[in-house]
Formats: sequence, structure tokens, C-alpha cells
Amino acid sequence: MIIKVKGLRINGGIRADKVRLVDAENNQVGIVERLFALEKSREANLDLVEVSPTSDPPVCRIMDYGKWVYEQKRKVREARKKTHHAGGLKEVRLRPETDAHDIEIKVKHAREFIEKGHKVQFTLIFRGRQMLHKEKGAEVLGKIVESLSDLAKVDRSNEMMGKRMTLVVAPK
Repeated sequence: MIIKVKGLRINGGIRADKVRLVDAENNQVGIVERLFALEKSREANLDLVEVSPTSDPPVCRIMDYGKWVYEQKRKVREARKKTHHAGGLKEVRLRPETDAHDIEIKVKHAREFIEKGHKVQFTLIFRGRQMLHKEKGAEVLGKIVESLSDLAKVDRSNEMMGKRMTLVVAPK
């Protein structure tokens, strides 16, 4: 049976006459004939896998190929799972006239995000004549930083972009 997945040849797909054999217990057997290596893999009821085709002679290993492929896929899936959750950027929007209690609730949500490992961007949106009182917005963001100081540090301080003032905090 000839199978070639991800560039690895297994069993009958191996073309070299002589191979460097590594057995199922990870012991070096040495340089042997390909047919001898295939015989050993059949005896062990496992696959002969060409793990390093570019070396001279190619390195072949006796292992359960299906199990190995499954474990590789599982590792990739686990790595993807870990990177997906932590480290994202969450945004909390508010206005300079937002009530103190509402700000407390938004800070509470931000605290939950930070505990999960996310950065939090506070965006203060100004409308109309509120642009004349930017210091009020800076004051609101200052109170937020003060209330989160035990858990987070300022990643990017107050920045004005058009009608928005932003502040980014990251977990300590």
C-alpha cells in the first residue's frame, strides 16, 4: 500500500534500497535493507515511516502512523484553542456625560475582560459642543485608570483621534 501524506512516505512508498532504521522503542537499529525494515515493521504490527527523506541514507522509523497523525492534529487544535481566547482587544464605549454608576458597571465589565487576559480599549465619544470640554473626558479616563490600577497598567494613554478619545489598558 502506497500512502504519501504531508511529504512522508510510509511502508511500500519508501524507495531507497538502504535505510537508517529506528525501531518502535526509539532505538537505533542501524543501516539496513528496506525489505528488512519493512519485515520488522510488519512483525511489530506498525508502519514504516520515512521521517527524514533528504538524509543519506533516509531515516525510517517504525511507529503507528495513524496515531502520530492524530496527535499532530490534536496539538495544532490545542494551540489554536489557546491563542483564540487570551490576548484579544475588547472595547468599552462611553461618553463624557456618562453617569458615575454606569461608568462603574462598564469598569466592572472591563475588569472581567482583563482577568481573562484581554486588553481593554476605552473609547470616549464626543458629540457637538462636548468637544470644547476635552478635559472632562480626560478626567473620566483618569478615574477609570485609578479604579483599575490594582489589576491593569496603561498600555496607551489618552489619545485624541477626531471626536474620539481612547485609552488602552493591559493586564499586569
